[in-house]
Amino acid sequence: MSGAVADWLGGAFLLAGALLSLVAGIGVLRFPDVLDRMHAATKPQVLGVLLLLAGLALRLRTPSDLGMIALVAVFQLATAPVAAQMIGRAAYRSGRFDRDLLDADELAGR
Repeated sequence: MSGAVADWLGGAFLLAGALLSLVAGIGVLRFPDVLDRMHAATKPQVLGVLLLLAGLALRLRTPSDLGMIALVAVFQLATAPVAAQMIGRAAYRSGRFDRDLLDADELAGR
């Protein structure tokens, strides 16, 4: 009985993760600014991938699969913020963003 509940919960996580990843992809296409697109590419995408991985973990349930899923989750959490930071810095340095949308510009004096 608990296996069926885990399968249903895993399916719900897979569906939620897929929908969140879809919304992130639509946001990347629709947002006007590089910084907005960067936000859409990292924040909901990471949560979507983590939900997909949680769904896979609930469906597969073998120790070797769980170890691989945990590694993918750790690498996703480690690389997405760094990639967003690099994209933001590159957009700032090249001037490909709207200064009017910034609340504060901490890098203006550099």
